[in-house]
Amino acid sequence: MNQDFNGQVAVVTGGSDGIGLATASLLARRGAHVVICGRRQIMLTNAKERIEAEGGKVEAVQLDVSDLASLAAMIEDIAHRHGRLDMLVNNAMSTHYAPINRLSLDHWRKDFTVNTEAVFVATKAAMNIMAAAGKGAIVNIASTCGIRAAPFMSSYSASKAAMIQFTAVAAMEGARSGIRVNAIVPGQVQTAGTKDFSAKVPEIAARTMEAIPMGRGGRPEELAEAIVFMLSDAASYITGTALPVDGGKAAQLYLPS
Repeated sequence: MNQDFNGQVAVVTGGSDGIGLATASLLARRGAHVVICGRRQIMLTNAKERIEAEGGKVEAVQLDVSDLASLAAMIEDIAHRHGRLDMLVNNAMSTHYAPINRLSLDHWRKDFTVNTEAVFVATKAAMNIMAAAGKGAIVNIASTCGIRAAPFMSSYSASKAAMIQFTAVAAMEGARSGIRVNAIVPGQVQTAGTKDFSAKVPEIAARTMEAIPMGRGGRPEELAEAIVFMLSDAASYITGTALPVDGGKAAQLYLPS
């Protein structure tokens, strides 16, 4: 089902590349006015040009979501200027890779600021707007690291686990106001960052792919389809869920060969 989002307004954080860009592009192609934010202006400019070349309506805002006050102000400004806010995708993320005994407290806090505090702030601002309208949909982008242990990713894993539980609570609080809140739980996705990592440690990358039941990483466009489904009226009776989109990884009891 191709949902028609004509006239609707969506915000996608971390929307200048990867899953965020694929989602913003798909929403725009289906008629939504999309606002993307990100830290790097050149990437935002490129993303905006791509979406516009596809015929979509898009705004690009340079913003680091760890600036929590500015994040809330951006969402409120969008709703004020457009008279509505229909959809929010909390996609911006932070991850630090280190064993616990070498992970700095600053890095731990950074992952929680971006992956949980920013999600809380953005969701709070959006829910206030959506509650007044009596409808809205929010999707948080979690990770299989939030439901399965991943060595050397303690801060990322813990913050994504917190995001999943926050999603469930927000869904319960928003349900009677017509606000649906769900999480998508990606596994390995072939973003630019993943490809860079794979180039540096090809043996580890190959073993990671081998450990996925479908034998490959996901494409950003595959994640976007799941996210946009959750935002659409086709998912009108779905809230409080955390949907794995991971090639079967979360369901697998992995036994090394």
